[in-house]
Amino acid sequence: MKAARPARQPQLSLGLSAPDLLRIHRAMRLTREIEQREIVLYRQNKITGGVYTGSGMEAVSVGSAWPLRKDDPVAASHRGIGVHVVKGLSPKTLLLQLLGRAEGLCRGKDNALHHGDLSCGLLGMISHLGANIPMAVGAALACRMQRADRVAMAWTGEGATSLGDFHEGLNCAAVWKLPFVLIIENNQWSYSTPTRLTYACKELADRAAAYGIPGKRVDGNDVLAVYAASKEAVDRARAGGGPSLIECWTMRMRGHAEHDPFEYVPREMLEEWKKKDPLDRFEAWLVGQGLANAAALEAVAEECRAEVVEASDYAEAAPFPDGRIAAEGVYAEPGKS
Repeated sequence: MKAARPARQPQLSLGLSAPDLLRIHRAMRLTREIEQREIVLYRQNKITGGVYTGSGMEAVSVGSAWPLRKDDPVAASHRGIGVHVVKGLSPKTLLLQLLGRAEGLCRGKDNALHHGDLSCGLLGMISHLGANIPMAVGAALACRMQRADRVAMAWTGEGATSLGDFHEGLNCAAVWKLPFVLIIENNQWSYSTPTRLTYACKELADRAAAYGIPGKRVDGNDVLAVYAASKEAVDRARAGGGPSLIECWTMRMRGHAEHDPFEYVPREMLEEWKKKDPLDRFEAWLVGQGLANAAALEAVAEECRAEVVEASDYAEAAPFPDGRIAAEGVYAEPGKS
């Protein structure tokens, strides 16, 4: 019997090993399974308020966060489940938060992704995404003042680049040469407003030149392209080279939120982008590189689904917070951080 031939290694200069690539795949798959479960729970009226997913954008959140260290401060967007997964939050932790349970990171006082967890660098997300930028720039300034070699990263949408927060945050980061990376999730729709009505420049990455910093647009549905650009920017920032801007060209495959039927998006546009699904593309690449086969990929999917279902069952059975503690922990207490 002939010995099995070793898996062919990808010809890349990204410093990613075969196990690294498979872990990236698992993070993307787990992100999608968490969001699919979130949609089901919302349809069952078990999640109240808005549910915002990054369906079709997993390559952006996972690929951009992958070069970061656990202690690097991040301000993710409301479509950034992948950032939380890469940073180490479990499906159980995320679903406890999304279901508003007492064990959630916000102790049931919020059931969106507004939570923070400084043990892994997560800053509390701000719904008005433009405000994520100056917050993360402030974290980058703190890293500088502490003489720490940490890098701050923020994610925002293309619509928020029209706000003053974008200019003020990037200008400060550039002038002070702070260790900061901004990821623009350009999913082509600011709620229902298309990009042609949002900005006049050809690419949002072109705006970086006005601040004297590097700017790059990448295929946001190619996780390795996102990773490569992000790693370059993170390494540059960590070495003292200052901030960078990365525009990820992608498409959200569901409405602005789950209550939005997104009828304003042409159906042919959605069909076109279905063919560019980032998870399908990466899985096909892994198979082509000899790093996985269909059975192995399906096994990962089943494992992730089982993990998410178990986490969901636990979160659904967990208690809601006691109303008597509603006012606790709302404001910082003097002398405590």
